[in-house]
Amino acid sequence: MNPYHEDSGAAQDRSRLNLQADCENCFGLCCVALPFAASVDFAMNKDAGQPCHNLQSDFRCGIHNNLRQNGLRGCTVYDCFGAGQLLSQYTFGGRDWRQAPETAKAMFEALPIMRQLQELLWYLTEAQALPAARAIHDSLGSAFAETKRLTLLDPDALLKLDVASHRADVNALLLQTSELVRDEARRRHKGPLKQPKKIGRGADLIGAKLQGADLRFANLRGAYLIAADLRGADLRGADLIGADFRDADLGGSDLTDVLFLTQAQLNAAKGDARTKLPRCSLARLTGPTWTANVGEERFNLFSRSDNAYSP
Repeated sequence: MNPYHEDSGAAQDRSRLNLQADCENCFGLCCVALPFAASVDFAMNKDAGQPCHNLQSDFRCGIHNNLRQNGLRGCTVYDCFGAGQLLSQYTFGGRDWRQAPETAKAMFEALPIMRQLQELLWYLTEAQALPAARAIHDSLGSAFAETKRLTLLDPDALLKLDVASHRADVNALLLQTSELVRDEARRRHKGPLKQPKKIGRGADLIGAKLQGADLRFANLRGAYLIAADLRGADLRGADLIGADFRDADLGGSDLTDVLFLTQAQLNAAKGDARTKLPRCSLARLTGPTWTANVGEERFNLFSRSDNAYSP
């Protein structure tokens, strides 16, 4: 049995699909609610609550297909995990902030909160599909149900939510999940691991030369991998929750069975056609211009067996 994932049916697929951004059903919330400053990621300054000048009357981006060419790479990296359409169509009942300007402030302030909850659901969905974490599946299921309940709060209750406290509770379970899964994988592994020094949780690996590195089963939670050379690196089974992959080169690397990978991390990185990704990530890979291989026996992170998270 694969120690990472198992086939738990279409329900897991549907759960993950609900955690994908659906811009057609969103009121352009990320284009208004979030602030950004002129930098390598953004061509101009924008205050929170100020609509981007590229936002059209139908809440679509006027330069969506050319964001990077227009200096707005940060927009292509961002992923709301479906928070935008949930707020637009459920929490605020389909009334947009232009039709009902009295809702604008609450709607914009709710976006970062809802995004965090949706991101937690992304991780919990994956964790519940991991056979090696079966001992805590009940706890993970309870955490999922509670997180789902919180996403259905009314606007006032949502804004009062102590999301940091809830995130800490869920994170404790995700830590347990990671340890259980990676420990079992290491027990099954034959042969030595030759991992570089200074590899670990929160490690400063900015610009690190890790070409061809053996990073299997590593704890890279919250690691700073900005502009790291990870070409040909073996990351199978590594915990990547919260790892910063901005401008990291993943060309030819193997991300099979990594734990807690998100679309935003992939969007921020560089890669090529040799990069091995879980199939679900390939299906959602809309921002980068690079494509990825999926080996015939590679597992689907959606678990057909179905700004940043603080690790």
